[in-house]
Amino acid sequence: MSSPKKTTTEPHVVKEEVIASGNWVKLEKTTYVDPSGSTRVWETAKRTTRVASTAADGVGIIALLKRTLHKDCVVMVKQFRPPMGCHTLEFPAGLIDENESAEVAALRELKEETGYKGEVVGITPVTCLDPGLSNCTTQIVIVHINGDDIQNINPTQQLEFVEVILLPLDEFQRKIDELLQKEKIVVDTKVYIYAMGMSQAFFKPRELPVLKQ
Repeated sequence: MSSPKKTTTEPHVVKEEVIASGNWVKLEKTTYVDPSGSTRVWETAKRTTRVASTAADGVGIIALLKRTLHKDCVVMVKQFRPPMGCHTLEFPAGLIDENESAEVAALRELKEETGYKGEVVGITPVTCLDPGLSNCTTQIVIVHINGDDIQNINPTQQLEFVEVILLPLDEFQRKIDELLQKEKIVVDTKVYIYAMGMSQAFFKPRELPVLKQ
C-alpha cells in the first residue's frame, strides 16, 4: 500500500516590510509561505540603489590582459572593504547606472578602477550573490584587453585607493595562494571559484588515468 501523497504549496512571498534603511542598504522583514503551507518570516538585506531599467544590481568583470610575448593575465583589484575590516582581492566590479547595459557598465567600471580599455567578449545571465541574505544580483562580463594598444601600456586609474594586481591565468590559483600566505587579505568567492576552475582546465586533463579496455 502506497503512502498518501503529501500536499505541497508553491512557496511565495506574502509581504515585505522595511525595518531600517540607509543610503545604500535597507533591511526588510520578508513574510513568506513555505512548501508545507506554513507562514514564516525572513530578514532580507537589499540595496537601495537598484534601478528599474536594469536587470541586475551590478557587474563583475573578468578582464584578461593579452600582450605580445607575455602570459595572459587576469586583472584584479585589491582594496580595503570596511565590512570585512581588511583588504580583499576581487574582480573589478560596480553598480549598473540607470539606462546602462551590463556591457557598458563593465567597460566603464574597468576603466575607472584599473585604467584599462577593453572589449566585451561574453556575459552571463543574471545571477544571485548571497540568496540566503540578500536579493542582490550581478552579471559577470568577460572582457579582453589588448595590452599592446597604446592606451593600455601605461593605464591611468580614476580611483585612488584601488591597487591593480595582474596574475597569470595559467598560475592563477597558485599566485592567489601565495598572496594569502604573505598578506592579511580575503579573496572574493567568485575569484577563488574561477581560480579553481582554471586549475582544473589547465592541469587535471593531463592527470586523467587511461581507461581500461
